[in-house]
Amino acid sequence: MRTEHARPIRLSDYRPPDWLVDTVHLDVALHPSRTRIKARLALRPNPAARGPAPLVLDGDELTPLSVTIDGAALPETAYAAGPDGLEIPQPPAGPFVLEVETEIDPSANTKLMGLYRSSGNYCTQCEAEGFRRITYFLDRPDVMAVYTTRIEADRDEAPVLLGNGNLVERGDVPGTGRHFAVWHDPFPKPCYLFALVGGRLDVCRTTYTTMSGRSVELAVYVEPGKADRAGYALAALERSMRWDEQAFGREYDLDVFNIVAVADFNMGAMENKGLNIFNDKYVLASPETATDADFAHIEAVIAHEYFHNWTGNRITCRDWFQLCLKEGLTVFRDQEFSSDMRSRPVKRIADVRVLRGHQFVEDAGPLAHPVRPETYREINNFYTATVYEKGAEVVRMLKTLLGPETFRAGMDLYFARHDGRAATIEEFVACFAEAGDTDFSQFMLWYGQAGTPELAVTRRHDAQGGTLVLDIAQVVPPTPGQPVKSPMQIPLVLGLVGPDGRDVPLVRRGHGPVERGVLVLTRPAERFVFDGITVPVVPSLNRGFSAPVKIKADLGSDDLRFLATHDSDPFNRWQAVQTLASEILIGNVAVIRAGGGVRHDGGLVHALASVLDDERLEPAFVAQVLSIPSEGDIARDIGRDVDPEAIFNARHALRRAIGNDLAPTLRVLYDRLRDDGPYSPDAASAGRRALRNVCLDLLAAPGHAGAVALAAAQYAEADNMTDRMAALGTLSLHDTAEREAALADFAERFRDDPLVIDKWFALQAMIPDPGTLARVERLIDHPAFSLGNPNRVRALLGSFAQANHTQFNRADGKGYDFVAGMVLTLDGRNPQVAARLMTAFRSWRALEPGRRDKARATLERVAANPSLSRDLADIVERSLGER
Repeated sequence: MRTEHARPIRLSDYRPPDWLVDTVHLDVALHPSRTRIKARLALRPNPAARGPAPLVLDGDELTPLSVTIDGAALPETAYAAGPDGLEIPQPPAGPFVLEVETEIDPSANTKLMGLYRSSGNYCTQCEAEGFRRITYFLDRPDVMAVYTTRIEADRDEAPVLLGNGNLVERGDVPGTGRHFAVWHDPFPKPCYLFALVGGRLDVCRTTYTTMSGRSVELAVYVEPGKADRAGYALAALERSMRWDEQAFGREYDLDVFNIVAVADFNMGAMENKGLNIFNDKYVLASPETATDADFAHIEAVIAHEYFHNWTGNRITCRDWFQLCLKEGLTVFRDQEFSSDMRSRPVKRIADVRVLRGHQFVEDAGPLAHPVRPETYREINNFYTATVYEKGAEVVRMLKTLLGPETFRAGMDLYFARHDGRAATIEEFVACFAEAGDTDFSQFMLWYGQAGTPELAVTRRHDAQGGTLVLDIAQVVPPTPGQPVKSPMQIPLVLGLVGPDGRDVPLVRRGHGPVERGVLVLTRPAERFVFDGITVPVVPSLNRGFSAPVKIKADLGSDDLRFLATHDSDPFNRWQAVQTLASEILIGNVAVIRAGGGVRHDGGLVHALASVLDDERLEPAFVAQVLSIPSEGDIARDIGRDVDPEAIFNARHALRRAIGNDLAPTLRVLYDRLRDDGPYSPDAASAGRRALRNVCLDLLAAPGHAGAVALAAAQYAEADNMTDRMAALGTLSLHDTAEREAALADFAERFRDDPLVIDKWFALQAMIPDPGTLARVERLIDHPAFSLGNPNRVRALLGSFAQANHTQFNRADGKGYDFVAGMVLTLDGRNPQVAARLMTAFRSWRALEPGRRDKARATLERVAANPSLSRDLADIVERSLGER
């Protein structure tokens, strides 16, 4: 299970730990450069292990000070201790107490893993293997213990001291100017969930009453002066707690729940038991500084980390190969929560956009891996869209196959059977198999096979005989290490839309009515025959995106326009428009590369107009429909020999055509949706703003001076960040004086707010102009930019590498060289951030030959560097590995 060395770690090699830890007592004396940790571990041999074994504890950059067993100091000949571990070759045969004292330098910890000090505050991040940077330990998730933590610090430096669990004692250390707090967590947990925080923090509090009547103190801690921006996060926490009680019967189990927002954090947030630590990006919000999307993300991330209390904390994963057991399951739960809080159809579309934009791309490239990988070299590199987003889709398919009632019964069984344990995927799925009396052995392939299944669907209608025949073939393409795949169990939700726009009853020959419209595919090729189909129908396939698959169906443009206007399934109504637009764009990319002119399709505009005219539709949904496929979407659909410049030009031309053809309607809608009332982040208000701002962007797409001036006016008059950023985003696409004036004004207006300046960095990094690389290089020297802050790096460098397809993929290769150089600079400081930035190269094999060769050369230059971190080396080696 250890990963100190860059050797493959294999699921097949798992064995139980030789030793178990029942209790952990930590005494942490905080100091900026010399923090001392005294750890007292109650150990005993694991009866499930293979027998007497040495005690081997993990470490990472630790300075050992002392080692004792049962109160007696060990002679130096009885153990070996160094920065990377502690080994006692002959420990006592029975239970014993090990006491170890270590020293660390939190201020020098730029990796932001373990215990670190940043912006004057002490903070921890222990997932996946950060606890070993605090003290020697069996750093693996299947070693669960009860923790008591005493934290001591200078009172002036750190008046707030927080830990896991409940506060049991606090006081002063006489004559020292220091104070202490003791926290006790009564629930056994793995060490990756350990947390402490010390610093100068303001707080926003409330009290929550659980469904059984217990009172829980809730608090959000923030940097001084920012408590007025924590209220939305606190309210989102209350909504999350209530929803989990109602939807899953899960009640919170401690007396307090604390959230701390910090500026320097590698992740979005961390679910440490009772003490969630957040990147402040996902906590701080006000109408003047946060967009509607920010508010929605805050609500979702607060919920996600809270839901981990049961799916991740009370029940954790046996080993890191089971990571999706907590992450994929909890993403599913937070998606369901957001769907109930906001708009279910719009949320589903947004989630599928993310899945396709990140996970489908991952599946198609050299970094593809199963939801549960069989091997890894660096676990930090497997916190991926496959584990999170595809993992959530796999859970959703279980619900689709079983139905909501049986699915809930399976979840209840899982909670009851595995509470307080470290579980596996097999144990999780077994609960649903038992609840539904269903064989899920084939379904387990979703956890073991990488790649996105591809379905080919053809139909044959016999009006005279009243039958419709659907032939469906499935194939899973080869991925690294898995050249041959088996057919998957795929729940495909189907509707048949008749000429009047209504669904025709689904009656399958030999099976009767199709329950909930769910067809279950299990073989490489299958035929489904439906009776009673006397009129022409259009199949509505994979409704609600019931399975994470790609579908090629024999649907023509007329069929797609019909579905766009009439389908009762909102997702497929949106999908029909996306497919229409995608087919036009892919065709025009080929034409542009051949030197011809682009094709204009009035049918797409007609479909968009029909959606705009349908007053029954919620504005947020209409906004999604008007947002045509992104450059990344088109590149993914083309799949090989991708030319980002041609894709950009084709998409730009289509947006101009839509803006021109629908200009009168768009302008009327833009004016009608104006809201002069007070700002509210609620879903309905956010939806109206989203539609209004999409209208503005399309109106400006042709580049008419009047529309650009309209965007400039909205920027100047905006009373909220949503409208201001939308206008600035529209202006950023037009090389005009208005753009530069607005960018300068934004920088001056928000110069003292790092999170808002991140938006300014990101927006400029995404400008699709040849001069953007030089602009980004200048911004690296901006006083507000820092390579030491992951948010700044993601905003500027991540946005350029991940979201600016034309400029990162410049034909001269300079975009690749720039990003690779920045990655190497970052690697010595923060390997995790460097490795994630390097994943921008994940699709290099799909590029046209010129760009592909330049990307390969850049990767090879990085790989040749002898001092790469384990994180970065793993990404580069896999990127260059087998197809």
